[in-house]
Amino acid sequence: MDPIIRIEGLHKEYETDAGPVPVLKGIDLTIDPGEFVAIMGPSGSGKSTFMNILGCLDVPTRGKYILNGRDVGTLNSDQLAHLRNEVIGFVFQGFNLLPRANLEDNVSLPLVYGDVQKSERIARANDMLEKVGLAKYAKSLPNQISGGQQQRVAIARALVNRPKLILADEPTGNLDTRTSGEIMSLFRQLNESDGITVVLVTHEPDIATYAKRLVKFLDGSLIYDGEVSEART
Repeated sequence: MDPIIRIEGLHKEYETDAGPVPVLKGIDLTIDPGEFVAIMGPSGSGKSTFMNILGCLDVPTRGKYILNGRDVGTLNSDQLAHLRNEVIGFVFQGFNLLPRANLEDNVSLPLVYGDVQKSERIARANDMLEKVGLAKYAKSLPNQISGGQQQRVAIARALVNRPKLILADEPTGNLDTRTSGEIMSLFRQLNESDGITVVLVTHEPDIATYAKRLVKFLDGSLIYDGEVSEART
């Protein structure tokens, strides 16, 4: 089985008045379909930049990124947008829901960009809301539900395009401990039952334990890649 993510010799530098500042330094990493990977590292370690590159929201200075068999570096902006929309579902720390749109419309939004007919958009949005346990709130506005429920809506929105890969950046950062556990259990269920690959950035060791593999960054380098239980978190 081919990897869904293959990174080879990836470097990222930002130009400043004082010259280039290296952020990622020669990263090599492979993630296979169906894996659940947690990425950790202190602030400034490069993990957020790495996630932006994984999500095709940023490009490396040099090196190769193969996503679902496609060399990202060879794609134009339209091809990149299509690949991103087809393969990746994003979940962020901020729920990023449209405050004046009901949950049904929030979840169906990615399908608008895919020219999916309205009847199918609504049907798929409601299927996803049911999957995350919020079907009865389909016509509610985001401010009428809790923070944990809003993150479930964000996950439903990430799933509506039937992605192969979910990229989650600090998805429990705004949630209390109990609700965080519920959200992480949902990610685990999606990984184990639906076979969706999950890559998660977190600062919290207890959140990382929900994953099956841990990758740690420090000063732009990958310093650990292995079992969660064996890492010094």
